[in-house]
Amino acid sequence: MTGQDTPDSAAGPPASPTFRLAYVPGVTPTKWMRIWQERLPDIPLRLHQVPADEAPDLLRAGGADAGFARLPMDRTDLSVIPLYTETTVVVVPKDHLLTAVDEVSPEDLADEIVLHPLDDPLPWEEPPGRPANERPATTEDAIQLVAAGVGVLVVPQSLARLHHRRDLTYRPLAEAPESRVGLCWREDGTTELVEEFIGIVRGRTVNSSRGRPTPPQAAKAKPKPAARQGGNQRGGSGAGKPHRSGKPTRAGKPTRAGKSNRHGKPRRRS
Repeated sequence: MTGQDTPDSAAGPPASPTFRLAYVPGVTPTKWMRIWQERLPDIPLRLHQVPADEAPDLLRAGGADAGFARLPMDRTDLSVIPLYTETTVVVVPKDHLLTAVDEVSPEDLADEIVLHPLDDPLPWEEPPGRPANERPATTEDAIQLVAAGVGVLVVPQSLARLHHRRDLTYRPLAEAPESRVGLCWREDGTTELVEEFIGIVRGRTVNSSRGRPTPPQAAKAKPKPAARQGGNQRGGSGAGKPHRSGKPTRAGKPTRAGKSNRHGKPRRRS
């Protein structure tokens, strides 16, 4: 028997589906991953960290089903849902003069060497301060230079937290460009799993109209109306039936002819 004649059962069961999620440095997908595991425990979610400038090409090439990327970016062939905008901060040594203010202005950086790494996600028209002789390759490299006293660094706040050091701190920078984070996927790759993850990120509940279908519930029996008491129910006995005057008579009460007086003796007929 040739390989082409091998029965289908010999190939084994189909591989279990997985969901591949890319994310750029500074984004923390833990919350969404936890919800995914609760709702779809049989479908693993695989995380893949990618440099910010490589995320769009990775998604276009099909290297991930969806991803968190920094905006603005080249959106060609990609669907994008903007999620949130980050605060821009200046990273400085803890003993730097700029730590004396709560917010830094661009004018405060005029005499400072402001490092501008090659992977800078901020859309600068013209970076503030004085440029360094050479641009660092990465944000992490720039952080090391700040710690060495070479200059200061302007980054989204999440990157300042990601590369936190005890000898460094940061302050918000006013009038600076901002970085937004968005959920992205290929325009022609909107699968059911992608729709499921979009719903999780947008906060849809498991029972929402665009969430996963829930199993149909058995129709509940319609409760019967409560039966009326005594003679108020049609066809019932006369006990408790309203008198003409509207006052109910007592069960077993003697008629007018045998009505007792207040002393308990029956009245005589005249």
